[in-house]
Order: sequence, then structure tokens, then C-alpha cells
Amino acid sequence: MPKRNVNEDDPLDDFTRRSITLDDITKGVYVAGTGPAVIVMAEMPGISPQVARFSRWVRDAGFTVYMPSLFGRDGAVPQAEEGAAVLKRACVSAEFRAFAANASSPVTRWLRSLAKLAHEECGGPGVGAIGMCFTGNFALTMMLEPSMLAPVLCQPSLPLDDPGGLEIAPDELATVRNRLQRDDLTVIGYRFEGDRFCTAQRFAAYAEALGDRFVARVLPASAANREPPPFFERVVASPHSVVTAHLIDEAGQPTLMARDEILSFFAKRLAG
Repeated sequence: MPKRNVNEDDPLDDFTRRSITLDDITKGVYVAGTGPAVIVMAEMPGISPQVARFSRWVRDAGFTVYMPSLFGRDGAVPQAEEGAAVLKRACVSAEFRAFAANASSPVTRWLRSLAKLAHEECGGPGVGAIGMCFTGNFALTMMLEPSMLAPVLCQPSLPLDDPGGLEIAPDELATVRNRLQRDDLTVIGYRFEGDRFCTAQRFAAYAEALGDRFVARVLPASAANREPPPFFERVVASPHSVVTAHLIDEAGQPTLMARDEILSFFAKRLAG
């Protein structure tokens, strides 16, 4: 994959932008690649060049990427003021439950329908999904869709006001837990030590809720990129984005090894 400058706005010109209507709701979705489907859900404040880079890695590993536009300006470098404004709008949006523990964001219903559509279009055993930050827990709730087989939670940060809370309704959590056990599936979670938004309490809550079906990966804070985009430097202000803004794209780096583990996880579950 040719390297693009992640410090410049990304035109996303190697993706096809589709308008997809599901459950009477239309959203833009960037699609690229061939093979089983993987849904990549952007972190705050949107589809950044770093999120697009990760999607290209997924595409080049042999998957069809579906990257929905959920908030923000697509392809934009995450600036501090613009990103903070996007975050504020999302926090009051009816689509998300930014401050409610034990409740699932309504947008996850649309995302489950997207997973079903992606499986119908791409075939294979099923679909993978990765959520990041604001969308971090969405891949877990999407396990209510039978085609979902490979959920990855990167620095799940909701609810913002409860460091040990889980952004999923209790009955849905029970259904997902039973499915993980019945179908012998696992959930992988990633976070940095010292993350202000995805805390050790959060991962402890996942471990209590899911038992050994939750596989936790905690990277040292020293493994984070020290020169992230302005939004992450000034607003997030802690190691946070494992495979995007705080990833160091150099051989041997823990963040790059995390990326490779995620790609291997998708391959194991979706290769057939």
C-alpha cells in the first residue's frame, strides 16, 4: 500500500462512497476491497487519515471494508477546535448514548443492519467489526446480528461519565454473552495504560461481564505516538488510539503488533 501523508486531509479516493439506506435511515459508507466484510467504525472526531490508513490495511489483508460516516468531516485531519465541536454535537445526538451506562446507542441498530447487508454482499462465514473510542463498544452490541463473528473493541470510551460503566443494555449484554459461549467466540479489547477515557475499570467491567470470552490487551503508555494530531494532543490529552492516532508505524512497535493481531483475528474468524 503506497504511504499517504496522514498529516494532510485524505480524499478517500480509493474508496467508493455509497449512500446506504437501512431501517429508513441513510448514511454514507466508504467501501473498498474484496473478500469477507469488516466494518470499521471511526473514532472521534470522524474518518481521519489515520482511520482511513487502518481501513486500507484491512482491505489489503483480503477483506471488503465498510467504513460508515457517523460524525465529523470525512477525511479531515483531526483539529482541536473542530474536533471538540464534533464531540459536543455527538454527545447530544439522539443516535448516541454518550452518558448512559447500561444502555445501547440507537445507531447500533443501523450498524447491525449494515453487518447483515455486508454479509449478503460479500459472503463468507460472517462479518468482522472494529469500534474505536466513541464507537468502541458498538462491535459488541453488533453481536446481536448473527452474521457478526469477530468483534474488536479499541479504547471503548462510553459512557463518558462512568469509567467503569458499559454502554450496552443488560438484556442485550446477556444475549451477547450467551452467544459468545454457545458459538465459541471471543471479543478482543485494546487500550493504553493511563488512558483517561478507556480506563482499567472499564476493562475490569468487561472481564466481569464476559469472563474468559473477553481478551484484554493493555499497551504501555510509552508505546503511544508522542506527536498525534491536534485533537488528540489537546483534547484527548492521553495515550488513547491504539491503531490510529497513537500508532507508531515502525516494525517492532507494540501498536503495529496490535494491528497485526487484529488482522489475524479477522482472518481466523472470517477466512472460512
